This record gives sequence, C-alpha cells and structure tokens, in this order.
Amino acid sequence: MINILTSWLTLGPIDQQLISFNHHNILTGECFTHQVAFLHQQLSESHHKKWLLACDNSELFAIGICAALIAGKEIILPANVQPANLLALKDQFDAVLSNQALDASKAFILLKKDPSLPKALWPQKNQWGSFTLFTSGSNGQPKAITKSLAQLDCEVSTLESTFATQLPQCSIISTVSHQHIYGLLFKILWPLASRRPFLSDLIEYPETLSYYSNLFSQLCLISSPAHLSRLPAALEYQRQMRAPSLVFSSGGPLSYDAAQAINQCYSTLPIEVFGSTETGGIAYRRQYKEQQAWKAFPSVQVKQDEIDGALWLKSPYIDHKGWLKCADRIQLIKENEFLLQGRLDRIIKIEEKRLSLVEMENLLETHPMVELAALVVIEQPKMQLAAVVELSSSGKEYLSSKGKLSLNTLLKSYLLTQFERVTLPKRWRYPDQMPVDSQGKRVQSHLLALFSND
Repeated sequence: MINILTSWLTLGPIDQQLISFNHHNILTGECFTHQVAFLHQQLSESHHKKWLLACDNSELFAIGICAALIAGKEIILPANVQPANLLALKDQFDAVLSNQALDASKAFILLKKDPSLPKALWPQKNQWGSFTLFTSGSNGQPKAITKSLAQLDCEVSTLESTFATQLPQCSIISTVSHQHIYGLLFKILWPLASRRPFLSDLIEYPETLSYYSNLFSQLCLISSPAHLSRLPAALEYQRQMRAPSLVFSSGGPLSYDAAQAINQCYSTLPIEVFGSTETGGIAYRRQYKEQQAWKAFPSVQVKQDEIDGALWLKSPYIDHKGWLKCADRIQLIKENEFLLQGRLDRIIKIEEKRLSLVEMENLLETHPMVELAALVVIEQPKMQLAAVVELSSSGKEYLSSKGKLSLNTLLKSYLLTQFERVTLPKRWRYPDQMPVDSQGKRVQSHLLALFSND
C-alpha cells in the first residue's frame, strides 16, 4: 500500500492544488506552501516540543498541522477549549498554536492567513512529529492517546483504497470538528493527501449545506448521527435536486430510519464508520437492511470474546501489537463481520460527544450542595442524560428556598466549566437519599424509575 499522506507531506502540494475554500475565498497550494514554510520556520526556531493546537478554521488548522509535523513537534489536540479542560491539560503542553489567546502563561504563536508572505519552498523534515489526542478514560480522567504519522498514514491510505472508487474527485464539507480523530482524518488529512479540497468553515445549518450542494456537482459530506438524524426533517423529507454524492457518518451508530431518510433525500445511503480515538477506524457499513452487520477494514482483524462478548481487535492503527480487548460487546456474524451489542463500560456518546459518566459524577460531587450523584441514560422517547442527586444540607436549603429550576441551572453552570453544553443532563431528580439495594449498591432500574413520571 502506498503511504499517500507521508508522500504528500514530503513533497508538498503543487501550486495549482486547491487546498480549501469557503463562500468568499480559496487557498491554493502555492499560498498554502508559503504559509506552512513561514510557520515551520517559527516552530523550528522554538525549543518548545509540545504544542497545543486549537483552531476552528480548518485551513489555518491544516497549516498548523503540516508545519508542526514537518518541524518534528508533538501536536496536542484538546477535545474542546473549555477553561477546566485546558487547565486539566496544562502540564501536557509547552506552548500554544491557535487563532485565539488561550493560555497567557504559555508561549504562543498566532495562526493567521497572510497573503503577503514572501514566496518559499515547501519545508523539508528532519523527523516527523506526532499527535496526542485526549479522550475520557475508564476512571473519568482525560486519557492521552498518541498517534504517530505512520499510524495515521496507514489509516488514510486504507480509506483511500477502500472508498476511492465510490468517491469522485470531489470537494469535502463537514459538520464535525477537526479537533477530534474523525474530523482530523476525514476532513483534513485524507483530503490533503488525496488532493481533494475541503471547506474551511464548519457546516452548522441545513441551509448552508444546501447552498454548497447547489454550487458543487460533486460533494462529499462528513457528518454525524446527530446531524444526519435531524437533516431529513429540515429538508421536509423531499428528494433534493442537487445533493452530496457521498455521505460519511461516525461518532455512534446511525438509526436505520435515519439512514433511510437520508437515502430518500439524497439518493445515497450514508457510509457509517465505527471506531474510536484509541483504535482508529475498525469497521464500516451501509444500512441496506435493519440489523446491518459491520465489516472490518481490510487491515483490521476482529474476534468475539467467548465469555463476555467483548470485541477483540488487531490493528495497525494502534501501538498494541497483539490482540486488544475493547469495551464494545459484539456478535460475530462471520469472519470480520459483526453486530454491535452495546458498551461494557460507562463511557457513552451524547450528540456524538464522548462522555465519561464517572467524570461528570465526580465533578458534581465536588459541588458543596451535592452529597452523591448518579447519571443514567434514558433511551425513550429519545436518548437523554439524566442526573440523580442526593443533596447536602446546604443543597436542601437552596432547593427549598430557590426551587428546582434554579438549582438545575446552578449545577449545569458548574458542569459547564468542564463539559460542553450539549452533553449536560436534561432531566434532574433530587431524592432525599440515593436509591440503593440491600448491599448498598446503586441499581440502574431504581434510578430510572425516578424518571417514569414527570
């Protein structure tokens, strides 16, 4: 297999390659080279090794990625720039590369597009840099996941060899952030290496998506189950005259009904990709039928644990050389094809945001008004996160005097110091005592029963 990403990073883009675009501007390979060379010089002159990279503009982010990789730096990618999250990562980075000031105590280089830069050649590397991403570990603390360029190149090359025949020479637009592994691969690294231009902005509204669909005859949409589940209703379930020719979805399973509704509007079934930050891509599917099995990528091997049904994985995208046990339960259908049967740990996804229930419970229990906290997931009528909180004496006084709505707002504001708003509990209960069984253990059914009547 040709390592298309490393080859591209070694040679750089041709002057005429269209790197990125938005509704009022484009970035060519020539201009991109000048930007990368200028930033590479700044990074090479710095003794700092670990650089936190956070930027909402994808073309500036791509400039930062390329310059830092070629300069041999370790790129630290935070899941978000919430103050508490950056504080938790403070010891993980030496300096900041961003289009906004994030940490006044660290060295800082501002990412900005400067068309007046002098002409320059694509920089040459001495050694390649690496990536470190963070995800919620089983103990609720951010877990560092380091990815080498070779691992990401292997994954990018597999994506190209697997999907290139279905993917015309098209432009890439995305509803997901490039700060996470899915967006990093599908919106930045794969398009660069395969010379497909990408939209520098994030698609947030159906109207914006329709705007670009009408502009481009060949378009690939990188999206998520949360966005795709809402999109057909916004399009009034009508078949679109101009639509993306290919749709990818990742971050969690897409429901069968949502997949069929997208097919109704766009005349194409989404390609779902199953994986995680730790494992990279594991498998993919198109839901031609209900209970459609997942098919492992050609470079990945899977098997089922005989005792608990856990997924065992062997993959070139991870450092683990042998078989790795994952926290997903599967049913093996045949060799390298399986059905997902849920999770074995307390890591969930809310609106495709990975969330540790342990981490959020721990934070809630540090609030002076909270004695104990338990989080549960309510599946019907739609998936929601709910909180059961046993209050301290001061919390009970506040509830009595200020009311439940005020207390909900207070605790949500506290959680916002570390978590994104979309992940916060939607429903709250304040029992006098946390429901437990005769052995003092929390029982899921007892917690859920608190939400059976509103």
